[in-house]
This record gives sequence, C-alpha cells and structure tokens, in this order.
Amino acid sequence: MIKFLDLEKINNRFRDEIDSRIKTILDKGWYLQGEENEIFTQNFAQYCGTKHCIGVANGLDALNLIIKAMGFGVGDEIIVPANTYIASILAISQNGCTPVLVEPDINTYNINPDLIEEKITSRTKAIMVVHLYGQAVQMEKIWELAKKYNLKIIEDSAQAHGAGVNVEGEIKRVGNLSDASGFSFYPGKNLGCMGDGGAVTTNDDELAQKIKAIANYGSDRKYHHIYKGINSRLDEIQAAVLDVKLKYLDKDNQRRREISKYYRENIKNEKIILPKTYNEHSHVWHVFVVRTQERDRFQQYLSDNGIQTIIHYPTPPHKQEAYKEWNNLSFPITEKIHKTIISLPISPVITDDEVKKVVEVVNKYE
Repeated sequence: MIKFLDLEKINNRFRDEIDSRIKTILDKGWYLQGEENEIFTQNFAQYCGTKHCIGVANGLDALNLIIKAMGFGVGDEIIVPANTYIASILAISQNGCTPVLVEPDINTYNINPDLIEEKITSRTKAIMVVHLYGQAVQMEKIWELAKKYNLKIIEDSAQAHGAGVNVEGEIKRVGNLSDASGFSFYPGKNLGCMGDGGAVTTNDDELAQKIKAIANYGSDRKYHHIYKGINSRLDEIQAAVLDVKLKYLDKDNQRRREISKYYRENIKNEKIILPKTYNEHSHVWHVFVVRTQERDRFQQYLSDNGIQTIIHYPTPPHKQEAYKEWNNLSFPITEKIHKTIISLPISPVITDDEVKKVVEVVNKYE
C-alpha cells in the first residue's frame, strides 16, 4: 500500500537532531515558555518575514486569539470562504461573531475575490482568507477591499507554510500578507510537530503583545492579569521539533512541487479533474486534490490497487450538524467541490516509483 502520508518516515529523517534537542530540554527541566520557544518563534517569524511570532497550542486557538485580540464580538461579521475546514469558521463563531460565507473559485478552491464585496455590510469587520490545500490566495483585490472598507485581514495559513505571492517582483510568504495570520503545526502539516501546536504571526506590535498576554491567562506578567485570557501555549518539546524541521521546509516543499508537477503533466484521464495553480511558488501542495464524479468508486478502485487516499473534506461547514441553522443554505460551488474531491498521496518521502505507480493506476481508471 502506498500510504497517503507516512509520518514515521517523514520524522525519522530528523530523528538524531530531534533526540538531541529533546535531551537538552529534559536536562534543563524547563517545559513551557523557555528558550526553545523563543528560538523557534524568532526563526519562524524571520522565515515568514514578520516582526512577531507567538507560539500557541493549536491552529484553532491561533485564529481564535487573533479575533479576540482584535476586539471583535457579538454583531460583528467576518467574511470567510464557504469551503474551508470548519476550524476557520469555529474561530469566528466562538468569539460571538457572525461568519459570512463566500463561494470559492472552482479552479483554485480559494475564496473568490470577485464575490466578496457584495457580502460587505456596515457590520463587516474583517476578511479571513484561507490558503486552502497549500495554495496562497491572490491578495491584490482583497487588499483593495480592506483598504476601501477599513477592514482587517486575517490569514488562515494552517495548510500553506512557505507558500507565497509575488508583490512587486518579490515573493512575500503567507503569514505576512495580512494584519495577522494563524498557523497550525498539526503532525500532518508541511511543517508539523509531534502533537498539537500553532502560532500567530503579525507585524503589529500592540496586537502581538495582546495575543501573547491573552494566550497566557490574560497575563502580561506573573500573577497580573489584564485580560480575561485563555491557556494556549506551544510547549518546549514541540517548539524544538518544529525548529529542527523548519530548516528543511523549503526543500520538502520543493519535493512536493516536483511530485505535483509530475502528476499534473502525466495524469491523463478525462474522468479526473486536476488542480490548478497560479504559479509554482504560490502553492506548497499540502494536499494534491483532484475531482471526479464517482468519488467513492474511484477511492475504492485506488485502495484495491494499493493506493491510500483521503477526502478533504466530505461535508462542507454549512451542512454540518454543528451549524444546523445553515443546513438549508445553498452554496453550489462549495457543494460541488465537497462532493467530488479526493486527495492523492503526496509528501517529501514518497518515492519516484510510487509516484509513477499512482499515475499509472489513475490513468487506467475507467
């Protein structure tokens, strides 16, 4: 079986370095808000091109903290793509805000900038862009709308570590395209830890300090609480693991691009719709998503032929029981995507022979 994602093989490449860093932590006996966290957050901020990075417990907390620190609450609206993973929307509603769903572009799966303005009202406070599946959202139109209507921009960068957009001839990475960005370091991400982890990046000094305090029980110094905060911190072990793996992120992303290019150039089956990208640097291929009308049949066929796949995601947020008040809404493009998508294996450790086998099997599907 060709695994969809072989995490053991991915992490074993860095085993010696990770073991050494963890031993250092155990010898120090310091597990939270220590040197490893400081090292990683500084390095990740530099990687993204931002002034600040705050390590937090997970990606949902990262988005939640951004919205909370921006002061948004009941009655405020935040625009978000309808086809995102539910975490993007949970962060909005958990702060008492109203998520306003916007259809994606069927070709890129990212929010369609041309459909945003008609959803803006006097209650709109922010646009949350989601760099879905690893492809950076094209930001020009969104920057224009934010300026025109005085809106904040929040990035959900959970799937796109290292992706970028071209700004006046220079590549700016996700995490540095907005007022603040939330990252997830869930183990399966392009940059993943060995448990849960997340981060916020921003260039806003005041927002950074506020997020840091809110994430630490609302405390700006020990036993002094200036906000009604939460407990959301990236622990030292996860920070060390991430710092080791960060050094290899660009190389790993390049390998993903090579695999994606081979898939896109060699999969030739009229039943399979391949993903599209603006250009090679805009996409880091967290997942390689194709579409097909008979998805369940296709998935079973691949499994029978030794290829493991995943569906990202079978049910859109507005059809989930958690948001039953939306169940009668219609988002045809979103629904079409969720009914037909399936993700093929892609990772830095998949071999050329395995990639070729995937292509051969897909091309024989009838």
